[in-house]
Amino acid sequence: MSIRQNLQDNMRATARNLLNTPTKRYTAIGGLAALVWVAYALLNQEAPAKPPIPEPIVQGQQLRFPAGHPQLALLGTVEAKTAESITIELPARLVWNEERTQRIYPAFAGRVLSLNADIGQSVNAGQVLATLASPEFGAAQADTAKAMADAQVADRALARHQTLFEADVISRKELDATEADALRAKAELARAQARTRMYGSAASNVNQQLGLAATVKGVVVERNLSAGQEVRPDQGGPGNPALFVVSDPSVLWVQIDAREADIASLQPGTTIALALPNYPDQSFEAKIAATGDFIDSGTRAIKVRAVIDNAKRMLKAEMLGTARIQRKLAAGVLVPASAVQLRGVEHWAYVQTEAGVYEPRRVKLGYEGIKEVLIVEGVQAGELVVKDNGLLLAREFRIAQENAHKPADAK
Repeated sequence: MSIRQNLQDNMRATARNLLNTPTKRYTAIGGLAALVWVAYALLNQEAPAKPPIPEPIVQGQQLRFPAGHPQLALLGTVEAKTAESITIELPARLVWNEERTQRIYPAFAGRVLSLNADIGQSVNAGQVLATLASPEFGAAQADTAKAMADAQVADRALARHQTLFEADVISRKELDATEADALRAKAELARAQARTRMYGSAASNVNQQLGLAATVKGVVVERNLSAGQEVRPDQGGPGNPALFVVSDPSVLWVQIDAREADIASLQPGTTIALALPNYPDQSFEAKIAATGDFIDSGTRAIKVRAVIDNAKRMLKAEMLGTARIQRKLAAGVLVPASAVQLRGVEHWAYVQTEAGVYEPRRVKLGYEGIKEVLIVEGVQAGELVVKDNGLLLAREFRIAQENAHKPADAK
């Protein structure tokens, strides 16, 4: 039984004795009050203070914790291991294969008359996807018809003048002028025909109907067009979607943003593994096809392009993922990223030299990843590096250094 409980029981017994004695009932009240005061004073006495926990001290360049210090349990360590290679993880994005993709924009203003293709439909090269009623294109057709008529008139004039020249009716100069007019008419006809033929119109047909045709074989993967919609040529370009996008989704491109230090591992022909959040249990294989020759001034990244097979059509354009590449290492040790601290422009780590003894090391990194970093200078293989609560250890080291420099009377 505790001292407090004994004191409470004694107080109750004394109070009952005083109150049950008639002759002393009035004096008992004063005695009881005094007893209560004494009991209150005893009960509120502070418990004897526990001895303070010894603080860690600095010896040379090391921080030493006393045995059994509670913070030792917070300082988890890991052994630095030599690695022959490291997995580099880089952000990646799936996009259409531009070598097998066509984006269709309107060449003339017009209104949609009919739609002949929808998203997901397979189309062949030359197939008309939509038809526009376009007065502007009708004017181009009319120019072609006019150029054809002018060429025919010029040919007849040339034939007539050749007959007159052979009969010595006209001079050579007049015949040369007629030949030049015929050549100019033919050139204008060729230009006008090439323009209308580019958009699939017959040379002599003026119907003001412009067909939007595919030039590649593939699948309609995007359609931004509806019946009756008015379109203009200035709708094309950056920031404006194409009327149709036709692509071959069986082969996609993987766009990777790489760092300067990773370029040596990202040469054309290198095989990479692509991880996607939508397929957490699968890894897809791609092959690097091209590496950029310049560094983006905004992101400081180099564009790398890989090609990935998508015959099963599981992958979709604009999916985000992570490209994993194995990078060979010449030297260094691997430790968790949490084991390294950045102070200004320098990297530091704490090494446990013996039980309860920690030493700060300035380290040089060869690779800095999200989960692991490569230390090429400052830590040797087999040494124990602090991976948990490194900031706490740095604080204790700073406090111990400050206490070591205080005057003896100030401690």
